[in-house]
Amino acid sequence: MLEKTGQLEAQLLPAYAAENTFKRTGTLWTAVAHIITGVIGSGVLSLAWSMAQLGWIAGPLVMLVFAATTLLSTYLLSDCYRSPDPECGPRRHTSYHEAVDVSLGKKNAWLCNFFVQVSLCGNGIAYTITSAISMRAIQKSNCYHREGHEAACEYGDTSYMLMFGLVQIILSQIPNFHNIQWLSIVAAIMSFSYASIGFALGVTKVVENGYVQGSITGVSASTALDKVWKVLQAVGDIEFAFPYSLILIEIQDTLRSPPPESETMKKASTISIFITTFFYLCCGGFGYAAFGEDTPGNLLTGFGFYEPYWLVDLANACIVLHLIGGYQVYCQPLFASAEKWLAMKCPSNWFIHNNYTLKLPAVELNPLRLCFRTVFVMFTTGIAIAFPYFNQVLGVLGAVNFWPLTIYFPVEMYFKQRQIESWTPLWIVLRSFTIFCFCVTLCTLTASIEGLISARLS
Repeated sequence: MLEKTGQLEAQLLPAYAAENTFKRTGTLWTAVAHIITGVIGSGVLSLAWSMAQLGWIAGPLVMLVFAATTLLSTYLLSDCYRSPDPECGPRRHTSYHEAVDVSLGKKNAWLCNFFVQVSLCGNGIAYTITSAISMRAIQKSNCYHREGHEAACEYGDTSYMLMFGLVQIILSQIPNFHNIQWLSIVAAIMSFSYASIGFALGVTKVVENGYVQGSITGVSASTALDKVWKVLQAVGDIEFAFPYSLILIEIQDTLRSPPPESETMKKASTISIFITTFFYLCCGGFGYAAFGEDTPGNLLTGFGFYEPYWLVDLANACIVLHLIGGYQVYCQPLFASAEKWLAMKCPSNWFIHNNYTLKLPAVELNPLRLCFRTVFVMFTTGIAIAFPYFNQVLGVLGAVNFWPLTIYFPVEMYFKQRQIESWTPLWIVLRSFTIFCFCVTLCTLTASIEGLISARLS
């Protein structure tokens, strides 16, 4: 049933030659689909809770600030996709790590790669947790519909995480990022669907209540310190919801040219961030307006959203379908990085380089891909089962991802490529911006870790 089909020799070629081993067919709208799939994920479900902690003034303002920051970062990073090469002309970079390596050197590249892999892995964990919460919400809403809201409809997450992991083991055998455009388009449609349903349910609840709940200062807390922890955790959740720097280069590498890839990517980023910010403000704002002090951590699993149960089921089903695709959008770059490194280290190893065709069904398998990706999915599923704390996990991941990948490396590469001299006005502005974002990130990371430990001990 297995037929040997050859070696993956392209992985051993230099990057500037390997770039021609496939045809780039991506457009503005496929890039928008990839971005929306990567951005509108589990983070949108926590924004009502974040808005509730921050209040009516600080909540929307923080969202707009992070939207603008993300857009600035994507503009800087888009220009780093190509770098001058004396022999071959402008050289493409197929990954964030590679762009940092060429611009800032090996040490920075190693540090960048560490944060990228941690963030990609963390997103896989977050998506596993969120998908399980949504699948449990479907079962819970059906139970309430059958037996009434006073029924004891309590279910665990573990079995749903295992189901999600099994699906990802199968989908992870898709060879690379360039083969999942169809999956991103489906996932983007699902993103719009459940974000719209969450928005509509929030509006309906506000109309049903007859007034807008919430306050300028946000929900109350037992102590001032507890309020500070909650506010910082909320900022961490918003940090998680916006940036997609760690997959931007991979998305840009799918684009055809002309026009220049950076031009298309900037347009796609502007469109995507405008759309996502609008949905975020609507979902977060109307979720807080609907529930006030009782705003749930996950918008679609809050009390009062179990009727109409079929609409809640549809929204949560859309979330699961979206996260199935979103998991691959984030994990395919990690797979590619690890497998490329192993291919370079072991150039003649059959386990790494040989492909085999399974005749029934007709699929192509690679031993390394099959084993490594399966173990990775099992790892993310196991961590998700051990730490199933939605808001706290998102806060930690947002803090870890935000400053190094969205702020520090894009700014440093911009300085290097544009040869910005020290102590010029632009240098001072961007350097001050970097330091401020670092301080914010450090505070949100501390608060989110504290929340994670407290949730684990309680």
